[in-house]
Amino acid sequence: MEKPCTFLVHFNNGTPSMVSEIIPGLVSGSGNDAAKAGAMKRAISVLLNGEPVPRLLTTTVVRYVFPCEDHTVQKLVLLYLEAIDKRDAATGKVLPETIHIISGIVRSNLEHPNEYIRGVTLRFLCRLSGEFEPALLEPLVPCVLANLQHRHPFVRRHALSAASAICRLPHEDHLIPNAPELALRALAAEQDAAARRNAFLMLCDSARDRAVAFLVANAKRVTEWPDLLQMAALGFVRKVCLSSQNHHADRGRCARIIASLLSAPSAAVVYECARALVFVSLSSSTLTSLHVAALTYCELLCWPTDDNVKLIVLDRLHELCATHREVMEDKVMDVLRAVLDTANLDVRMKMLGLVLDLVTPGNVEEVVLHLKEEVEEGGEHRQMLLQAIHACALKYPEQGVPPSFGTCLCPWCPLAVRTTVPATWLAPAPVHTVLPRHGRRRRRRRG
Repeated sequence: MEKPCTFLVHFNNGTPSMVSEIIPGLVSGSGNDAAKAGAMKRAISVLLNGEPVPRLLTTTVVRYVFPCEDHTVQKLVLLYLEAIDKRDAATGKVLPETIHIISGIVRSNLEHPNEYIRGVTLRFLCRLSGEFEPALLEPLVPCVLANLQHRHPFVRRHALSAASAICRLPHEDHLIPNAPELALRALAAEQDAAARRNAFLMLCDSARDRAVAFLVANAKRVTEWPDLLQMAALGFVRKVCLSSQNHHADRGRCARIIASLLSAPSAAVVYECARALVFVSLSSSTLTSLHVAALTYCELLCWPTDDNVKLIVLDRLHELCATHREVMEDKVMDVLRAVLDTANLDVRMKMLGLVLDLVTPGNVEEVVLHLKEEVEEGGEHRQMLLQAIHACALKYPEQGVPPSFGTCLCPWCPLAVRTTVPATWLAPAPVHTVLPRHGRRRRRRRG
């Protein structure tokens, strides 16, 4: 079984470096940080290519490269330790020398006077916590917890992430038995938004019931939280809704929290609210939350957000259309109004595609009338709108094109004819009721 790759490193194609070519760069003088960094990059490339690496290389890295104070070199050392094979191929256990090397480096870095070194080491510990055994993690836990009190928020937020990663390990509750208390203390004292978010995630990982209780107790203050903490709370709400099939009280409390955040000024928070409402509906027999979610998505399409955000929202609406079409059919005019407010061509095409999927005999006439109004205003996407009307006319020929439609489109006669004439072939109405002016002009020419 292949190991998961936690990072990618770009390197130029060509003859791969040999270990014998890498070592001279690693053992270069203490002032030659650029040579050490280049040698470390080549060593990591060799590891990621699956080439066997002798223990001599790791020993050289620890002896000659680790003492270097350059931040880039220090980060490369951690990436190297992340990439090396740490387990015995026969037994599958962590090698004793690996425990000794990594434990020494991590402990030294977690007590380093520079906050960047501490932060990247804590981040390294987050990525590798699943590979370690208690024998390695246990002596490092006090160092991790000590960094929760560091003066710099960069260190504290990554210390909380590392503690949360340790809490997620199976059967390792004894490593940080007071994790919920530490998380609650950080939530009460922290001013940094990212640190508060990580503290809440730590509480969710260590004590789910206490996280639910914390949300319920702070339901009235959720709107005052920073965006990062609000999004973390909504992510936890989704998990609660999925796992609380028989806990109606939890679902009701979560729904109230979502409702309070629907008016948040952040588009990201409102988007997460809509996603959470979809998850609430999975454990409910009513479609109320789905209607609210669909309406929220439609409102997001009208927000002055990035076009990529609108494309993501449209993907969510397409998913709702596939699973709950009856909910989306009521929102076709909301989507159409968003189409008319959007200038980006790709977004407009995707929106119009969704509108055409939702057209029914009951709403096709209203859809066509709105499209016609936009065509008459002379927008730059007139041809796209006429093609949409054409599709409606072909799909529902008896309802799709009002009799006066051809009269209104005479200034764009060739395109109007291509759009409306196919509908006259299918509809029972005479041609002159749809294109009266065109008929009169042709008769005058013949006379």
